Amino acid sequence: MEFKGKLVVAVSSRALFNLDESHHIFQTEGKESYCAYQVEHEEDILEPGFGYELVRKLLAINTLTANSEPLVEVILLSRNSADTGLRIFNSIDHFKLDITRAAFTSGMTPYGYIPAFGAHLFLSANAEDVRNALTAEYAAATILSGTKKQSDSEQLRIAFDGDAVLFSDHAERIYQEQGLAAFTENEKNAAKIPLPGGPFKGFLEALQCIQSQFDQHDSPIRTALVTARSAPAHERVVRTLRKWGIRIDEALFLGGMPKQEFLKAFGADIFFDDQKGHCEQAAQHISTAHVPHGITNQEKANPE
Repeated sequence: MEFKGKLVVAVSSRALFNLDESHHIFQTEGKESYCAYQVEHEEDILEPGFGYELVRKLLAINTLTANSEPLVEVILLSRNSADTGLRIFNSIDHFKLDITRAAFTSGMTPYGYIPAFGAHLFLSANAEDVRNALTAEYAAATILSGTKKQSDSEQLRIAFDGDAVLFSDHAERIYQEQGLAAFTENEKNAAKIPLPGGPFKGFLEALQCIQSQFDQHDSPIRTALVTARSAPAHERVVRTLRKWGIRIDEALFLGGMPKQEFLKAFGADIFFDDQKGHCEQAAQHISTAHVPHGITNQEKANPE
């Protein structure tokens, strides 16, 4: 998705608010009971969900400039109907979130509206919708869990894994299929050959365009690469970002160490990783979002 002066993030209802109770009714009693429950409780304000802080901090960026046009827009993409969606918008209004555009699809997957809205990221609690969006080559992630507490800092801090997220899974495939030694040798030999972009390259580029509107030390956004890579496999990453003209504020090359303590030290508001286990390990400290992309997420054939 090209950047046209505004970062656009699409978020689902369950990523933005805690809809666990009504979702349980949908799963156990069916759609009619769910709809009746939502209408009956449409004046009851929903609690923030795991993606709420990300959305709140993104929208707050618009208050920091004198621009007449906002730098950030958040779109609601929801499987709710317009009728049951009233509760969602009542909660949006209660929390004073500047969200005015939405698509309610009455149970159908909403990912097809991503290009129509020009969204750079789709954040959802529905894994199927996320996989469909990634297959269509849109940046998307399934928000799994995390903390709903408001952070001490108003700066938005976003952490990314590298391979299969910011970069393609080409190198990761070598690691999975041939082992660490082959991976290290390949990355050493290809150190000056830029990695192909992954599904989140465009989102990172859009974030940097927002960052460029501010002095580096006063930017409302700070980014980090948190990768299991280590020397000498780090060089190709550095050269790739240089070739792309993208600045990452912090880069952590962990050589396979667990990521959660580093994410906590960085103060990440959200972490995007293609490995679900890494997301779950970090979830007690921060909100995490799984990017089901690349070889790690391919279903393995059952051995005969």
